[in-house]
Amino acid sequence: MPQATGAAAARRLRSPFFIGLLIILFLVEFMKGSLLVAVLPVYMKNSLGLSAHTIGIAFSLQYIGDNLFRSPFGWIGERLGYRKTMAGALLMTVIAVCIIAFSSGAFWLAVACFILGLGTSPLWPTAMTGTTEISGPNNSNGQAMGTLEMASLAGTGSGPIVMNFLMDRTDKNYHTAFLILIGVGVILVLVALMLPSKVRIPLQSAAVSAAGAGKGFFAVMGYKLGHLWGSVKKTLHEVRHTLKVSWMVYPALFLQSFVIGLLSPVITLYVQNELHISPNMYSLLLVAGGGITVLALIPCGKLIDKFGTRPFLNAGFLLAAISLSIFSMVHSLVLVFVFVCIVGVSYAMILPGWNTFVSQLVPEGERGAVWGFFLTLQGSGMVVGPIVSGQLWDRLGHSSPFLASAIVMALLFVIHFILSRRMKPAV
Repeated sequence: MPQATGAAAARRLRSPFFIGLLIILFLVEFMKGSLLVAVLPVYMKNSLGLSAHTIGIAFSLQYIGDNLFRSPFGWIGERLGYRKTMAGALLMTVIAVCIIAFSSGAFWLAVACFILGLGTSPLWPTAMTGTTEISGPNNSNGQAMGTLEMASLAGTGSGPIVMNFLMDRTDKNYHTAFLILIGVGVILVLVALMLPSKVRIPLQSAAVSAAGAGKGFFAVMGYKLGHLWGSVKKTLHEVRHTLKVSWMVYPALFLQSFVIGLLSPVITLYVQNELHISPNMYSLLLVAGGGITVLALIPCGKLIDKFGTRPFLNAGFLLAAISLSIFSMVHSLVLVFVFVCIVGVSYAMILPGWNTFVSQLVPEGERGAVWGFFLTLQGSGMVVGPIVSGQLWDRLGHSSPFLASAIVMALLFVIHFILSRRMKPAV
């Protein structure tokens, strides 16, 4: 029986739908990693002469656009289907890169960053909803979640590496980079058009046609708006009555990304100013930590499917808390590499484990809307984290963001330990 279940899970991971999701996830994160890490900061500062404050606003708008519309797009995706939702949204990313490539004003660049976030906002709700739907009767999707995270991390890591290499080869020709990213966006739209429709209400169009027969434009539009409002009220009612989770889940969702937001703006500054590591050595450090995480994701996902999320999340949160608290105290290059690899292993346990844990809380009735709500709450930590991190860096010292992230990881360990004891043993 376990062999049959494993074979079915392997077939689901080889399905065209799941492969399409992986390609889209990789290319979107490749595009965002290229723009947000390698291209836009230097382009906006050195080439356009914009202030750091303006750059920060533009980046904040990207995070806001990405997180604010996850829940609405999750709801829309269940009604329009994966194909229309993703193709339309990813077309916005092409428009955003075109605006960045052919304009130089701060206002238009900020608008483009917001559109970029808006265009990528359906990505994770769609991926999570689709993965949950194909996870099988036992909801064994740890391996699938690990594969998604691997594609995401691979795209995020390879984007800056490829773009930095391109900048060196083309003598910092940013328009060449933008044209390549526009091409990536076009490929994304084409792949999205090959996704299945997965419309949950197949009789909706027929009902609209029947209701609108013999009536004018305004009558038909009135019916559609009334039907839409009724559907929204029905969705909110179902979510309110089916989503029965502990209040501790909501701060945990926020803290899970808040800890990443604490580290993301200061890790480069810390490595350069405190550890005095060269850029090439820093790249090697990123490759080591990211490589360990990517390599460990698949086996961790398989073990999570077999033994449940509880031991891996408990171990991952605790290991991350300890290693991050010590990381800010070491200055030996060998120890820095060791602790970066330990953090990578802990995240390989946390990422698929946490997504699998949350998927078990999502009711079947409104998966897209609930996943969108969860991911919006989780992503809001990425908006707040960098602001808090900057204040800690300036006011309390360069090691304080790392100590704060360790405290957050320890708090997540406590929250998950309590939550997992209240749930079924299988968790």
